[in-house]
Amino acid sequence: MKKYFFVLLFLFVLSFEANAQQGSGLVVPKIGLNVGTSENPNDLAGTIQLLLLLTVLTLAPSIMIMTTSYLRIIIVFNFLKSAMGTGQMPPNQMLAGMAMFITFFIMTPTWTKVNTEALKPYLDKKISLDSAYTKGIEPIRSFMFRQVRDQDLELFISIANMNKPANKDDLPTHILIPAFLISELRAGFIIGFFLFIPFLVVDMVVSSILMSMGMMMLPPMMVSLPFKILLFVLVDGWALIVGSLVRSFS
Repeated sequence: MKKYFFVLLFLFVLSFEANAQQGSGLVVPKIGLNVGTSENPNDLAGTIQLLLLLTVLTLAPSIMIMTTSYLRIIIVFNFLKSAMGTGQMPPNQMLAGMAMFITFFIMTPTWTKVNTEALKPYLDKKISLDSAYTKGIEPIRSFMFRQVRDQDLELFISIANMNKPANKDDLPTHILIPAFLISELRAGFIIGFFLFIPFLVVDMVVSSILMSMGMMMLPPMMVSLPFKILLFVLVDGWALIVGSLVRSFS
């Protein structure tokens, strides 16, 4: 990377000297930010919409984690790595990337509906921003309602000191999202518990064999790790886990 930087810098200096010798001015890009006044109220509305858009883009990763299947998937993957005891393999960046693309696969029907019913009509100026938000949030709310537990919804309703809604449409989104997060954490921990059981059995068997052979100084984890990896490969563990995770959202 440094080599490419110095090459570009060298070419820039050569071009500057060539332009100076030819007596022509060097044309460089200029970036400016102007803040002025306007008598048109629409300009202020456009500025506010731009600021809101930048805010949404800044919070996009958090919104993705809070309202999609990403949270449960990444929790299960980290539990799996801890249960196998493989240390930094696979790397955390790889697990995060896998979780992201599996999330895209799961959420594609929901996001397609949002694009068809809300985003595209708004960009075509067929509906207003309020209507686009109302229609766009409904598919996401429907997805979260399919995964959230009633107990978690009742918890946050009681914390908010509000009356129990008559139906799902009356439940505010700011109550639904934290309840959905708690439900996803619970589901991820339950799956992680069941992932630990077979690997724990392998550790116990290897530890018992080593103790019976008098090999007290040999770490059981070092001996059991190849067997756990072999067991995981033989049962096609990645396909089983990913398939079960995807089906759990259907």
